[in-house]
Amino acid sequence: MTIYFYSTREQYGCFSNFSLHGFQLDSVWWTTNEHYFQAQKFVGTPYGEELRAIKTPGEAAKRGRSRTLPLRLDWEQVKDDIMRQGVLQKFKTHSNIGEILLSTSDELIVENAPKDYYWGCGADGSGKNMLGKILMEVREILSDF
Repeated sequence: MTIYFYSTREQYGCFSNFSLHGFQLDSVWWTTNEHYFQAQKFVGTPYGEELRAIKTPGEAAKRGRSRTLPLRLDWEQVKDDIMRQGVLQKFKTHSNIGEILLSTSDELIVENAPKDYYWGCGADGSGKNMLGKILMEVREILSDF
C-alpha cells in the first residue's frame, strides 16, 4: 500500500510541512516546518526572521519562493538536509504525530503534490518525492528510539 498526503485536512495531514506542529530548532521557535524551511533560504539575513514571523505557512511559502530575495548561494546543496532536520525535529517534538508516522510501518509515503516534481510526485507521478523519502528516513530514525 502507498500512503499519499498533501492537505493538512486529510488523514495524514500531519505529514505536510503546513501542519501546525511547531518546534524549537537553533534556539528559535518555528510555527511550522514550512516556516523553518523557507527561512533557511535566507539564514543570516533579516529575511530569515521576517519569514519566521509570518502568520501562516502559505504566506511563508509564497514569500520564501519569491526570487526577489537573495537566496543563499549553497541552497541547492543544503536544502535536503535542512528539510530533514526540520521534519525530524517536528516529529520528535510531537509524539502523537510521531506515532502516526511509525504506524505507517514500511509503507511508501508520497507527497501527492501535483505542481511539485522535486518534493512531491508531480501531476504524473514522475516527481522525485523527496519529502516522502525524508519522512520515510525520519520514520526509520524514530523506530530506533
